[in-house]
Amino acid sequence: MLTILGVLVLIALVWWLVHGRAAEQRGNRRPTATVGIATAASGSIPITIEALGTVTPLATVTVRPQVSGNIVDIAFKEGQTVSKGQVLLSIDPRPFQLALQQAQGSLARDEAQLRVAQLTLQRYQTLVSQDSIARQDFDTQAATVRQLTGVVATDQAAVGTAKLNLDYSQVKAPIAGRVGLRVVDLGNYVTPGDAAGVAVIAAVTPIDVEFTAPQDDLPRIQARLAKGDAPAVTVLDRTRTQVLGQGQFLTLDNVIDPTTGTVKAKARFANADARLFPSQFVNVRVLLDTLNNAIVVPSAALRSGPRGDFVYVVGADRKASLRMVKRGPASGDSVSIAQGLRAGEKVVISGGDQLTDGAEVRLPEDAAKGGVGAQQGERRGGRRSAQ
Repeated sequence: MLTILGVLVLIALVWWLVHGRAAEQRGNRRPTATVGIATAASGSIPITIEALGTVTPLATVTVRPQVSGNIVDIAFKEGQTVSKGQVLLSIDPRPFQLALQQAQGSLARDEAQLRVAQLTLQRYQTLVSQDSIARQDFDTQAATVRQLTGVVATDQAAVGTAKLNLDYSQVKAPIAGRVGLRVVDLGNYVTPGDAAGVAVIAAVTPIDVEFTAPQDDLPRIQARLAKGDAPAVTVLDRTRTQVLGQGQFLTLDNVIDPTTGTVKAKARFANADARLFPSQFVNVRVLLDTLNNAIVVPSAALRSGPRGDFVYVVGADRKASLRMVKRGPASGDSVSIAQGLRAGEKVVISGGDQLTDGAEVRLPEDAAKGGVGAQQGERRGGRRSAQ
């Protein structure tokens, strides 16, 4: 009886080991994952610097009057674009006109006195040569001529100053640019010491954008600048959806910020359409180089693990193979693969979170065709179970 019982227990144990373990393994087997794929292609990928920048006008000038007086005319509008030398406003010119007439009168009087003194000196020259007058009289007359010459020179300077003040009564734009909001009104009394001035002009065509560049990119930037091949620079709005301008890299600062490892840089833009506004925050993209004939895949295909970067490559047998790769430069939603992948190979870009090396996968078109891949997997699984 014990022998029969032992045989039955042994048979039951063997059955469980064969059929129960297989059933357990089938229950633990992961279902076939549906993944999205993309084809690795050969193409060009730009090598760029991305940075935040601030729009900076070439010059910002607070226009202040050079003389004091009441404003009698304002010749500009707020927000107007003005040219260099254009009259912005006029100060009452009458005091300066009178001062000019007075200076011109003094000059005419002193010039007449000088002319008389010069003629007298010429006569004294003749008389002293004939020993008809004392030498002292001649010397005194020569000193009078020199004195009156100095007076005339002073009068000429006074006339020039009066003319300059009269010209200053018309306040002109020192640079070309866009005028800001008006800070004075008709009839206001203004002086050269007014801190706010009468207007603020910003030079906006062309205009600069200041940003920072990583110190690791300095050798490449400097090499291109030395050859006269300035990198192209694009500025975009804060949402990176609209291009605001295309320009050229201008210059680098002369020191690296040790706290950030970056250096200040500047690019210049024509800004003919005035889309760049002073003190505006923008996104800057500097095109350093273009990598040609690169293997390019979507950024979603590249994954990272303890051993480094890798992708899942899907073969014709619908199996995903883990492939270690070496990443290259990236641009937007694409990344180049420097090593480990060939053009034309298909890589997983979605649904690969639960994949393992060698796992079977389903493609979206399989599901559209009624789950061909799943049916094949079930048949293969059924055959294994039957075996």
